[in-house]
Amino acid sequence: MIIAYRQDDGTVERYSTDDLSALEAAAIEEAMDDVPWRAVEGRLQAQDPTAMRAVLWAFRRRTESTLEFATFDIPGWRKRLSARIERSDIDELLTNLMTEAMAKNEDSMIDALVPHLRKLADNRDDVDAALDALGKGHLVKGRRDSAA
Repeated sequence: MIIAYRQDDGTVERYSTDDLSALEAAAIEEAMDDVPWRAVEGRLQAQDPTAMRAVLWAFRRRTESTLEFATFDIPGWRKRLSARIERSDIDELLTNLMTEAMAKNEDSMIDALVPHLRKLADNRDDVDAALDALGKGHLVKGRRDSAA
């Protein structure tokens, strides 16, 4: 997941949870009252302010080691913070969904998830690329099959 923080001057800091160390992830879990990492990821997908703040806090502690989570605040968080999924997240979600869809021989499950993935994606083109990689490029909105 990518956590984006928009500063007062409009510049955006971007942090990937893939770049967290195991200790930083554990510190986030602990700061969030022992929420397991899988639940943290789910809360990030839901744009939970505490989860986004915790990730930003972990990255900021790299340069400000005395920073306390309890006092680390993001005024105007709705305008400043967002969480987006990365290509690796999209690949994982689509691969899991493909396994289920192929067992039922249907694309409707994937088709239903694509708009949600586009909304959450840090780079919306990653959704199309992931569909192509899975052999499901025909599900890309606006694309016509060359055989059609």
